[in-house]
Amino acid sequence: MEKFTATELIVRADIMEKAKELAALISTSDEVRFYQKAEKQVQGNSEIQDLIKVIKKRQKEAVAFESFQNEKMVTKINGEIEELQDKLDGYPIVTQFKQAQEDINYLLQLIVGVIRDTVSDKIEVEQAAVEADSNCSD
Repeated sequence: MEKFTATELIVRADIMEKAKELAALISTSDEVRFYQKAEKQVQGNSEIQDLIKVIKKRQKEAVAFESFQNEKMVTKINGEIEELQDKLDGYPIVTQFKQAQEDINYLLQLIVGVIRDTVSDKIEVEQAAVEADSNCSD
């Protein structure tokens, strides 16, 4: 059986070509199209973008107060962040966007799992065949 180093696997043209084909298929899936649509709507909504900016600002403030070990302010700011996050999550498009992210992650995990299991099964079958061949000559 032919053996490859990690570098050779990365640069093997046939593997890279199949990976690109798979990526192209995934990018045309309903999950990706829905995600892209939801992302555009989230990015195009100024109220949502303003909320996101405020949340990020508050998160930075919380980190700063943590570095000063000011737990009272950290707790206060984290409470404000939770309220802002709840407000942000109240927008249906944000909920849809988050669901679309989860759907794509699930799809990718499913694909990785199928690849992993298929490769694992193939390795086990080939390993068993090699062991059987070596036992036959005993």
